[in-house]
Amino acid sequence: ALYFCVPFREQLLEYYSSHEIGADAEDNLLTCLADLFTQINLQKKKTGVIAPKRFVQRLKKQNELFRSYMHQDAHEFLNFLLNELVDILEKEDQAAKKEGGTSSPSEKTVNGPKNPQANGVQKEPLVTWVHKNFQGILTNETRCLRCETVTARDEAFFDLSLDIEQNSSITSCLKNFSSTETLNAEDKFFCDKCC
Repeated sequence: ALYFCVPFREQLLEYYSSHEIGADAEDNLLTCLADLFTQINLQKKKTGVIAPKRFVQRLKKQNELFRSYMHQDAHEFLNFLLNELVDILEKEDQAAKKEGGTSSPSEKTVNGPKNPQANGVQKEPLVTWVHKNFQGILTNETRCLRCETVTARDEAFFDLSLDIEQNSSITSCLKNFSSTETLNAEDKFFCDKCC
């Protein structure tokens, strides 16, 4: 299914061509997936079979959940894969900076939040093409029932856990997910302004 996500496929194929991945390249999930997508892309026929042996071997080597022949959850697989790809791209970016190179400006956040490092230096978070294709921002708003002050907090996500009821649409599931909830008893919200 990831192959048919056109922006992701194009970025992965571009990564493959710009990094000249060959037999001697470091074997990680990103290079294995890029190699697999390139093999699929170079097929002349509209139908056929390409065995993802190298990718599956690497996946099994990196995560013991995928070592057995039991079926695994596609959601868990996608989350694992996306997080691994982000980790690899971040490590490559750090290695390029150490060698005196710089990452492309389009891969960094522009005026985004900064994360302080241990030595007090501010660091811009790296926004990879994986983030650009799959990450969203969820804004949680909490309103104080006493003074009406609204506190908003943005959270990045790769996936949302939606409750899916029978015969419901994605729209109705999203409406239920984002519906108003009253926090009381042990979950009561304490406002900084009036408490």
